[in-house]
Amino acid sequence: MPKLVTALREGYGLAQLRADSVAGLTVAIVALPLSMAIAIASGASPAQGLYTAIVGGFLVSALGGSRFQIGGPAGAFIVLVSTVVATQGMEGLVIATFLSGLMMAAMGLLRLGTFIKFIPFPVTVGFTAGIAVIIFASQLRELLGLTLAEGEPGPLHEKIPVLVAAAPSVTLEAVALSFGTVAVIVALKYARPHWPGMLIAVAAAAAVAAGLHLPVATIGSKFGGIPNILPAPVLPDLSLEKIQAALPAAASFALLGSIESLLSAVVADGMTGRRHRSNCELVAQGVANMGSALFGGFCVTGTIARTATNVRAGAHGPVAGILHALFLLLFMLLAAPLAAYIPLAALAGVLVIVAWNMVERPAIAVLVRSGWGDAAVLAATFFLTIFRELSEAIMVGFAMGSVLFIYRMSQATAVQKSRPLVREDAPDEGRAYDETRAADPEVVVYRIVGAFFFGAAASIGSVLDRISDSYKALIIDFSEAPFLDSTGANVMEGLAHKAHRKGVQLFVTGASPDIRRALTLHGLDPKQVGYAATVDEALAQYDQTHPGHRAAHPAVSMG
Repeated sequence: MPKLVTALREGYGLAQLRADSVAGLTVAIVALPLSMAIAIASGASPAQGLYTAIVGGFLVSALGGSRFQIGGPAGAFIVLVSTVVATQGMEGLVIATFLSGLMMAAMGLLRLGTFIKFIPFPVTVGFTAGIAVIIFASQLRELLGLTLAEGEPGPLHEKIPVLVAAAPSVTLEAVALSFGTVAVIVALKYARPHWPGMLIAVAAAAAVAAGLHLPVATIGSKFGGIPNILPAPVLPDLSLEKIQAALPAAASFALLGSIESLLSAVVADGMTGRRHRSNCELVAQGVANMGSALFGGFCVTGTIARTATNVRAGAHGPVAGILHALFLLLFMLLAAPLAAYIPLAALAGVLVIVAWNMVERPAIAVLVRSGWGDAAVLAATFFLTIFRELSEAIMVGFAMGSVLFIYRMSQATAVQKSRPLVREDAPDEGRAYDETRAADPEVVVYRIVGAFFFGAAASIGSVLDRISDSYKALIIDFSEAPFLDSTGANVMEGLAHKAHRKGVQLFVTGASPDIRRALTLHGLDPKQVGYAATVDEALAQYDQTHPGHRAAHPAVSMG
């Protein structure tokens, strides 16, 4: 169920509307220059950035599973979107955006939102930092006002030599505007943190450029301005050939959009103490991407900075996000002609700030100090993002993070040999095995400590395989094993067969219902295995089937 419905059911009055109106206006002021800057950096037009923010932002807030999520174009998509525009054109971008919406909606309906959040933290930090570097590099041309003899390459290792070769064409006016924009934004952040620094800086740069007739590129000179009305929705040409061409990009959009949206929702939860509905949020993001594509926009996702601004501005619920989209539409209807005067160097300065804020410097420092494993995952994801492509970086980083987790889990999982105490004077059953006090050569108890999964199965299996033929009973205690996967169950099945062949009676104790179910499914014959709640009960069962056992092996006291 969308959070909008929940918020309205709780009661919605004038006070809540006032709070949402203030928050929506605040976010719209932040989103206005940002949406155009991201669109231009992505190879799209500034109008498409506004279409994306208006249509996508409205649908995300109206249908989403977060009270405070603000949807729109995001800096994280610049690399992917610019690549698609360069290879497949604007039509390919619209088709890929529409297909990614279908994928995200399907993931939400299939309740896969929970699994998206399993992306390791070093991976998210690594690819975010890598994207920030690429965004900064993509803005060097506009920051310095360079004139290139040919088109600007996309890959970083090809881009830098071209920009260096064009260094003599630096435009001092563009440099002054871009660095002035950055300086104003930074100064206002510290001096007047509640003021819309980005909008003020861009407006000031536009006034200076127009008033002094500076020879710099503007939205008007490059794009002819922006329209003052939304276009009519048009369904993209979804022919089989074009779908096949756009599918890889659509999958990348869906993956990154899902990660970004749910991370943004988690940030909002941390700021407010609320809980978002991840699957509902994915469905909303999917619908928003399809809606954006119908109006000629591109990828929509939850935006962390704008969502945080919404929370800090005092938003009550999703109505704030809806009003933010409506305010953006109003700005476009009334102030479209003024946008033509905005210098591209000023928007490049805005994106420099965005790129700087994307780099999670404290998190990087912590991960580097935390050990070689996390640092390796971080570095691999970062450099693959810069020099290869984002989807590859995420997949490799996720694989490395998974292997690291498996290694750590296998190190934390152990099998302990425990002394078989089953007497009325045995309150310390869980005490570790003590060779000097063991008094029963017929029975051995092994306790599995930690998850018995494929990463630990080899080491545990090798221990269990070394069972002495002199033992007549083997007890495997699962009371401290929270999980058993199919590999661990297969090891147990092989152990049961081996024990049966050697005439050793096998007991399983402390197994949860899930573990017992897994063992049964993997063929552990109840005739070969005895189940008991505790080690004491298993030893009592063994005493009953071996009457002379108790007499031959009297009780052992722990002193």
